[in-house]
Order: sequence, then structure tokens, then C-alpha cells
Amino acid sequence: MVYLKTKRLIDIILSGIGLIILFPVFLVLIIAIKIDSKGPVLFKQKRVGIHKSHFHILKFRTMRIDTPKDMPTHLLENPDQWITKVGKFLRKTSLDELPQIINIFKGEMSVIGPRPALWNQYDLIEERDKYDANDVPVGLTGWAQINGRDELEIDVKARLDGEYAEKIGLLMDIRCFFGTIFSVLRSDGVVEGGTGSKEKGKSI
Repeated sequence: MVYLKTKRLIDIILSGIGLIILFPVFLVLIIAIKIDSKGPVLFKQKRVGIHKSHFHILKFRTMRIDTPKDMPTHLLENPDQWITKVGKFLRKTSLDELPQIINIFKGEMSVIGPRPALWNQYDLIEERDKYDANDVPVGLTGWAQINGRDELEIDVKARLDGEYAEKIGLLMDIRCFFGTIFSVLRSDGVVEGGTGSKEKGKSI
């Protein structure tokens, strides 16, 4: 796919600029996390990348260090008890995702693409196979993210990821990029402790 080479070049440029410009923000958040709770600043988790390869995604830690490992937040019993005070703010504003700029710079992710599944989210991975959505670069944000995020059922999310894979191109990425900005400003689709609150048949 010819566009993937252009996409990678755009990723390198944007992530490189992002790391430089956002360095002060990184510094402030690092200090806030360290003051708020014990543990490392960054949270690493095994995720599924393009062609179902594995890599470790980076996030600012938003949960206590004794939180059960490799379990999606929505599967935890009373997830709020595990989230730190600073973590709630980071999640609401999506600032916890900023360290993934490093993943993008390294080539493990793209700015735009399906959100990388946990290595053990077999249902989502299997559904994405139906739409060839595992064969495009995973991203910091994507088509499903601006059309429901945490509210989406697994099959709906996979279908939207498939739509992205089918229509992947510069215009689609620009649409997702600016759609994400508006979604973040409105905190659209953030549902701690639950998924699938949008009806499968609802037009998105």
C-alpha cells in the first residue's frame, strides 16, 4: 500500500515535533503523578500491533500499582477504586495517552489507526480479522475512537476499524485527526468501568 510509506513519514515528523513541543507538559505530568501516588510514572502493557505483532504500549500511569494486570478497565469490579486522583484527570482529558508519541516515533504505532487491542482481547482481535483491520498500523486515535470510543460493542468497534482499513488514506486520517480534537474537548465516549452502552443498530 503506497500510502503507508507516506503515513510513516508523517508519523515521524508529527511525533518528533510533538515530543519537543510537549516536553514541558510531560514534565508537569510526571511530577504530578509522582506526588499523587507511589510507583513508576509510565505504565507499559503488551498490545497487538499491525499483522498481530506484539509491542509494549506506553501510557502515563493512572491506576494504583496493585491493580490486577492485563485486564481491561471495564472488566474490573468497581474500577474507580483503582484509579488515582491524578489518573482520573489524565483519563478524562486523554493526557494519559501522550507517551504513545514515543511508540509512534519508534514505528510501533501510527498517529491514526485502530486502537491496539490487549494481547488477550481475543474477541476483538478475531472480529478485526473479519474486516482486515489487523493489517493496518494501530494508532493513537482512529475512526472508532471518534464514533463512540468506550461506548462501542466489540463487533461495532471492529466494523468501524474495518471501515478505516478499507478507506485508509490521507483524507481519512485528517478526518480522524480533527474529529479526535473535538471528541477530546467534549470527553465523548469515556465510560469508566463499562463498554457497549451504544446500541449495535444505532447509526454512528
